[in-house]
Amino acid sequence: MMTNYICETCGVQYTGMSHHPDSCDICTEERQYVSPDGQSWTTLEEMKEKGYENVLQDEEEGLYSIKTSPEFGIGQTAYLVQRDGFNVLWDCITFLDEATVRKIEALGGIDAIALSHPHYYSTQVEWAETFNVPVYIHEDDREWVMRQSGQIVFWSGESLVLAPGITLYRLGGHFKGGAVLEWRTGNEDKGILLTGDVIQVVADRNWVSFMYSYPNLIPLPAASVEKIAAKTKELKFDRLYNAFHRVVKEDAHGAVQRSAKRYVDALSGKVI
Repeated sequence: MMTNYICETCGVQYTGMSHHPDSCDICTEERQYVSPDGQSWTTLEEMKEKGYENVLQDEEEGLYSIKTSPEFGIGQTAYLVQRDGFNVLWDCITFLDEATVRKIEALGGIDAIALSHPHYYSTQVEWAETFNVPVYIHEDDREWVMRQSGQIVFWSGESLVLAPGITLYRLGGHFKGGAVLEWRTGNEDKGILLTGDVIQVVADRNWVSFMYSYPNLIPLPAASVEKIAAKTKELKFDRLYNAFHRVVKEDAHGAVQRSAKRYVDALSGKVI
């Protein structure tokens, strides 16, 4: 019997195998980590038996968050963006069941899935095949796809328009193909940027930060941060949501630029 095993540490699902892999390629790479308790695996069926559920929350007009309870894997939040009859799921979470499908279908379903970077690939193929929609991943991160599917679309270049007012931008940084989603008409037409943790909201919600590895505290080079700042300077957004339900509610555009300067100044040894 072929089983799609899921790494319990990062939540990424693998192509069907008769026996689970010896290790997780995502977790053994320096941007992630193997649990101190060792490598462990599960399946969607086992997760259902353990009583996991997904909580959908209305964040603001046209935007819903989706998070698993109790927390699983990295613990990220996915977002459902609604724009003139076009619904896109931004980033993915591992758990998926019939109750979740019914809730999402009641909101108009999903027309596309877009991913920020490999740590949130989770069970993206399960989601894509369940809703019969494409999954958009930047081609620079192709090697990190652990379960292949005809639903996956590898896009290239620096941007991809999914629908009017909804565009993906490759910023790089955390991963070479690291992407963000610009929703120009969100937040009462002031714009929203969904960033995963390509841009991370910190404890002080007036600031953000950038890292090569968050769990292992490996910083990005100053040049990478400057490139991210330059690219986001051209985007339209006043609010920013990261992957962990943290929000810069206003002047998020300014927060990214101020934070990038502070970061680069710190790396160069300037007093903050």
